[in-house]
Amino acid sequence: MDFVGKLFQFHNCRILRNSSIIKEDLWIRDGMIINPEPVFYDEKIVADIKVDCKDSLIVPGFIDLQINGGFGYDFSNPEKDVSSSIDAVSKNLLQHGVTSFCPTVITSSPDQYHKIIPKIKTQKGGRHGAGILGVHVEGPFINIDKKGAHPVQHIRHLDNGIEDVIKTYGTLDNIRIITLAPELDPDNIVIKELVQRGVTVSLGHSACHLSESEKAANNGASFITHLFNAMLPFHHRDPGLVGLLASHKILPPKKVFYGLIADGIHTHPAALRIAFRTDPKGLVLVTDAISAMGLKPGTYNLGDQAVTVTEDRAVVAGTDTLSGSIATMDFCIKFLLSATGCTLVEALECATLHPSQVLGITSKKGTLDFDTEADFVLLDEQLNVQTTYIAGEKVWGKDFLTK
Repeated sequence: MDFVGKLFQFHNCRILRNSSIIKEDLWIRDGMIINPEPVFYDEKIVADIKVDCKDSLIVPGFIDLQINGGFGYDFSNPEKDVSSSIDAVSKNLLQHGVTSFCPTVITSSPDQYHKIIPKIKTQKGGRHGAGILGVHVEGPFINIDKKGAHPVQHIRHLDNGIEDVIKTYGTLDNIRIITLAPELDPDNIVIKELVQRGVTVSLGHSACHLSESEKAANNGASFITHLFNAMLPFHHRDPGLVGLLASHKILPPKKVFYGLIADGIHTHPAALRIAFRTDPKGLVLVTDAISAMGLKPGTYNLGDQAVTVTEDRAVVAGTDTLSGSIATMDFCIKFLLSATGCTLVEALECATLHPSQVLGITSKKGTLDFDTEADFVLLDEQLNVQTTYIAGEKVWGKDFLTK
């Protein structure tokens, strides 16, 4: 059926809009969310297609800013066809309500980056899978003492500033986020240059002091990579990166967001509560998922490292070092909700509005505002994903009655 120009009315539903859940219909035309009033009063027409949502909750599509792979595919493995890996993961993410994501490549060699990054291009989502917002390169400019599961042989310094960055990655064209340790760029020359070029700088895998992180934030860094993990633990005399959540030295209107892996493994529920209560508007749920997401326990790869997966966690083979998660975004939302006691709206906005704010794309994604792209998810009472839509088209899930 040709849906071009057709007016859709999703009714018998509740929608998340303006930080509230309201009983209201959602109107879609040509892949965009529209204001129905001009339709009624100016065009004087009714919907071409009505969708009975059966009291489902409609929320914006979930956005994952840090995901290393899933369903048996690893974005950091240059021996595999990266394009095929992206396609497979994009398709499978739809069942978990993810409509856009940043494929994440961990610390790798320059040769590996040069092979991988050019093949991960931004693209719109659709029946083929979730949309690609750009690459998140996590490393290699990180602190060796906070490397986590990253391969030590590929960690690099920033001796020659932005030249080292471009030489290492080969190009910045497809890159949307770069995780780096601010202590490697004490004058913030690289951070300033990256932000000027439209790259979001995320602070992580770092042993920096609070003062170093505050300086980096005021010079353009706007995100923290998986808070609490791969950074100095909170200390009352120097809280390090964690202290950014409560810093009074970030110059307004500057806002620093922080990623959290709410999988019940990477971050204790008490730590989740502390972070949320300190800065609820800055929390961004990320899965940090690896190739084993969606698969049974066993041995898998993260880049060129072997990873052992049990029922609930993934570790570097032969160690107890966590190596990404195996959680899905819909699971993380539910876990955050139960662990923190936050409201449903607050939990959902951590996977929708907040990540879109990090990338500065709220005029297109992350909300159900008028004139934004119609990427949205229908949830049942238990917050299970029933149906996923991208640009107003059903791309996964069950059909609802239409007439």
